[in-house]
Order: sequence, then C-alpha cells, then structure tokens
Amino acid sequence: MLRMVTVGVYGFDGESFLQRLRYADVRLLLDVRQRRGVRGPEYAWANSRQLQAALAQARIAYEHHPELAPTTELRQLQYAEDDHQGVGKRSRRELAAEYTRRYTTEILDRADLTPIVSSLPSSGTAALLCVERTPEACHRSLIAQRLTEQHHVTIEHLNPS
Repeated sequence: MLRMVTVGVYGFDGESFLQRLRYADVRLLLDVRQRRGVRGPEYAWANSRQLQAALAQARIAYEHHPELAPTTELRQLQYAEDDHQGVGKRSRRELAAEYTRRYTTEILDRADLTPIVSSLPSSGTAALLCVERTPEACHRSLIAQRLTEQHHVTIEHLNPS
C-alpha cells in the first residue's frame, strides 16, 4: 500500500518538526512551496538551506517540486480572500473556492504525479511540505486528494501537538 503524509511549518519549532517526521518514519520530504522561506525568526529553521541541512543530518532526503507550487497570482488571490474574510494567513481554516478551482485547473490538472508516486521510498514514507498549519488551509491537501484519487495513495496529515 502506498502511503504519504502531509505536514506544514506553522505550529512547529525545528526540533518538534524533525521529531514528528521521525515518528512518522519519513524518509523523503517533498517541498511544494514556491517561496522556500518563511517570515519570522521562530520559523527560520524552515528556510530552504537550514531545513535541507537539518533533514540531511536526520537522513531524510529532500526534493523541491516547484511545479506543484501555486503561482504568485494564485497566492495573491487567496490572500485577497483571507483579507475579505478577516483572517490572517497563519489562522486560515480553508482555501477559497476560486483558489481551489484555479489551482486544480492551472497547476494540478497539468502536473504528472506519476514520477512522484514512482519515487516513493520502498520503506518508510514521504511527506508533502508546505507552510500552513492545517491541510484544509493549504494546497498540499489538493495534491494529497489527487494522489489518493488517481494513485490510491493513503494520506495522513501530521499536525503539531
């Protein structure tokens, strides 16, 4: 059975993030962020270079998949909806319907997920990484849903404690 997890940055510190990955037996982290930096000193550990160094030390492979990242235009569309709803990016609970529709047609429908599925580790699991705390507020949930529907991948969402 093919299995993956998803995980966000918000709500973790560097050590608890790595512990959560170890506990889930993550062997490969698939970064689906467009911008691989996170604002705020409490999240400096999640910036690309620091994250990759920590993952290497933990013996977790890293791949960046920018083809699955939302475009700047799509991110701006979501930010506008967040403003309209009066929620901050870090407290968002769900994706805007228009963002979901456009991400699906503009990014996901054009992406070939077969190479990702083919590269899943034979032991352990792989993780989809983005920043939002909950998967429902992040495009990684849309990728996960597509992996389940088209490739029968079982998905678990890792959350901070």
